[in-house]
Amino acid sequence: MRVSLPDLAAMAAYGARIAGALRAGDVVALEGGLGAGKTTLARGILAALGHTGEVPSPTFTIIETYDAPPLRVPAVHADFYRLEDPAELAEIGLDDYREGAVLLAEWPDHAGGFDKEPGCLAIVLEPVGESGEGGRIAIARGGEDWVGRMP
Repeated sequence: MRVSLPDLAAMAAYGARIAGALRAGDVVALEGGLGAGKTTLARGILAALGHTGEVPSPTFTIIETYDAPPLRVPAVHADFYRLEDPAELAEIGLDDYREGAVLLAEWPDHAGGFDKEPGCLAIVLEPVGESGEGGRIAIARGGEDWVGRMP
């Protein structure tokens, strides 16, 4: 499924549609190059889940957690860009963080990927035009648990 995201308002609206469909245990795997909008979309999802504060990029912390309440469902926002090997996930304790939560995963390929999980919604963000001045295109594909609830 392709979705045009011409501006920040469209990105926020798409994040809200994703958030409305999320259930505990789901993964939103955000793919795309540097500056593609992965963190911006994650911020839109978290805001729609009920987060009202800052959403720092987890580039250096790797994992940021958000509790319910105030969120509708707990969320883990992770940026795996700095991982050198997926085996590092055991050291980080990702499985413990994920229990009963939604995982928003940037650079999922650095963590070995999540696309084999039935609750994975993989979204590739591609800039439109030379430096993305035309917005983004989101290309989404969902695992079997996303049948009937694709945003």
